[in-house]
Amino acid sequence: MNRFLITILVVLNFQVYAQEKVVLEKPTIDKRVELLSVVFRLAEKPEYSSKQFKLYAEKIERHFEKHKNHELIQFTKSIMNERGIGYDAVMSMAIHLDDNLKLLTKVTDIWQRETHWNKENAERFVSLLQQFAKETKFDDFFKGNTDLYNETVKRITPVYEQVNFKWYHTFFGKELSETFLTIMGLGNGGGNYGVSLEYANGNRKVYAIMGVGRTDNEGMPVFDTSTFFTLLHEFNHSFVNNLIEKDKDLLRESGEKIFSVVKSQMANQAYRSWETVLNEALVRASVIKYGKDHNFRQPIIDELIKREKTNGFFWIEDLVNELESYDKQRDKYPTLESYIPQLIGAYKSWSGKVPNLERPKVISISEFTNGSMNVSADTKTITVNFSMPLSDKGYSVYIGNKGRDAFPKVEKINYANNNQSVVMHVSLEKDKEYQFVLVGKNFTSVDGIGIEDYEVNFKTGK
Repeated sequence: MNRFLITILVVLNFQVYAQEKVVLEKPTIDKRVELLSVVFRLAEKPEYSSKQFKLYAEKIERHFEKHKNHELIQFTKSIMNERGIGYDAVMSMAIHLDDNLKLLTKVTDIWQRETHWNKENAERFVSLLQQFAKETKFDDFFKGNTDLYNETVKRITPVYEQVNFKWYHTFFGKELSETFLTIMGLGNGGGNYGVSLEYANGNRKVYAIMGVGRTDNEGMPVFDTSTFFTLLHEFNHSFVNNLIEKDKDLLRESGEKIFSVVKSQMANQAYRSWETVLNEALVRASVIKYGKDHNFRQPIIDELIKREKTNGFFWIEDLVNELESYDKQRDKYPTLESYIPQLIGAYKSWSGKVPNLERPKVISISEFTNGSMNVSADTKTITVNFSMPLSDKGYSVYIGNKGRDAFPKVEKINYANNNQSVVMHVSLEKDKEYQFVLVGKNFTSVDGIGIEDYEVNFKTGK
């Protein structure tokens, strides 16, 4: 256990006693979640095709590979393409099913909460899902992995137990009628999702569905500090998303201006609309506010802020300050929802700064011109020069459309020229086409603005 996590655990220990009135359910594995992850893996949905948890991914492949052409998988592929179903929409469907894989009653229908689903495709999907589970003997697969599931739950539990769930009522300002559930999604790769169920009586079930993004030398799941913050993040979604939705018309102009600047960075994180970006910003700012409320050391808070700026949320510190202002005026603003008009005004101010935020650009490659077809195979470095200094918060060099074989062998990479250049130390072959893409996820200005995607293509001489 690293020191960062130990610090958090010590800080939070005194709060465990305060959670008695909050309905909690300890981490578990959910058959519906695992089944849906299998289906969308077989349908080759990228976010459900990860092999980060290799041991489990191989178990899935061995058991289900022969069912890749099942009618359910073909139908799933069709609605994926037609309706864009993926990410949290998949997990939302999972929790809208009962133990017999029938759509739940007495809850808000999934097609009323998830625009990707409609009544027709949801009912057809569920009908085929029941057939698929029976024909593939999914229950046997699920029972056969009991030991693996139990070990995963055992590993996440110490982190989960340190979350102060009472804070959600204290901060968001509403009496809790929620049941908090932490579900481990072993088939989800590194994907994590915050989804919820709405009951007719006003009660809710709030889920944090946690993937497995890291494993140890034995191939087993690892959960640490980042898992703790991800839990906070995913539970926040169930409280934040509706706040933005209610006032999105008043936020549209500001949101669109900000999104125009960070669009490239957000696309690389699968955030493809201004609404999603503003939701994510408030979720992430609320995580930082949790840290402040629980007396996390300042270096931890600073690191969280820097991380979000690197992710493209350049206004995150201002947003955290707004949440601090809200919390100091709770007599006037009893709930965060009542403070939204102030946030709308703040966003107008932040979006006004957008024209003054300059996006860094690639201006040259020192060793050759992009697109050159006779680059010397003896070239040992590729130096990419930018229009301004970058933040020096990592590198984001991706494989292009030509595939992994076209990606150069990179022996080392480093910043140079006061962070205004990136030097890739490479080993090239003769008479070969190369391609790579620089993206704005980590290549950002000091203000947190990422570059536009920049594709590099060249060929070496014979």
